[in-house]
Amino acid sequence: MREKSVIGLIVNTRKPKAIDLALDLLRWGPGEDICFRLPPLESSVLGIPVEEENWKDQVAVALVIGGDGTFLRAARYVLDDKIALFGVNVGHLGFLAAGDPCGVKDDVLQIANGNYRIQQRQILLGEIYRSGQIEHRLYALNDLVLTKGPLARVMEVDIHICNKLTGTLRADGIIASTPTGSTAYALSAGGPIVPPHVPCMILAPICAHTLYARPMVLGPEDVLTLVPRGESRDLTLTQDGQLGYEILPGDRIEITLSSDKKVDVLWLPDRDYYDLLSKKLMWGKTFYSGENKE
Repeated sequence: MREKSVIGLIVNTRKPKAIDLALDLLRWGPGEDICFRLPPLESSVLGIPVEEENWKDQVAVALVIGGDGTFLRAARYVLDDKIALFGVNVGHLGFLAAGDPCGVKDDVLQIANGNYRIQQRQILLGEIYRSGQIEHRLYALNDLVLTKGPLARVMEVDIHICNKLTGTLRADGIIASTPTGSTAYALSAGGPIVPPHVPCMILAPICAHTLYARPMVLGPEDVLTLVPRGESRDLTLTQDGQLGYEILPGDRIEITLSSDKKVDVLWLPDRDYYDLLSKKLMWGKTFYSGENKE
């Protein structure tokens, strides 16, 4: 008898499709000597007893069933633990949760047999300074975004790179992105697509009110500092599009690539990042009269 495999299961409990798929896997797993372990929240919603209190100590690999938002939440949840994540997409586009629900059981069998590789993804470290002290320290797998409120005027932000003032940007917002996040909000703002293995940080303005403002790619050791001008109290720094922090007059935001924290992402051997790009962005396809032709 082969040794039973233990795989974590992180689920978007607000999506019925995600719940149905998780329940199907829980029923299927024992017949394949696969034990799925759920964190407390998922266990409570799905009505599954919690077998181990220290869930993070029991799993080395976890399936994330949902969309990219669920994957971003999962990444923060396991940030300080060596747990590799494999996303199964029941959402929309899905660059992070790239697995197909139709083939998830075959994928799980490969994972249970150790037939996978792990890619470390860089994350951003953002520090909000207020009155010379750190007010908030936050980590983001995709991006940190400084934006104005719904009634605020165009914001003006002094941009420093490695303690050197490079200019003042007038815009609706500023995105600092990892390569992982280059296919998220930064892409919509005109930023480049950067493969996740390239060590860099992307700076992309949102609706800049000048013709010379363009996205920039910063080095892995560069420090980006954003200092908003004026007395506006309608600025917010958003973490991965999910958590927001109020930015007050006089605050300073320092953003770097984290030197000590990364997120482990699991890839199966028959897939890679460029296959994913081609599929999601529909490269090489054209459309005529509503028909998709190769």
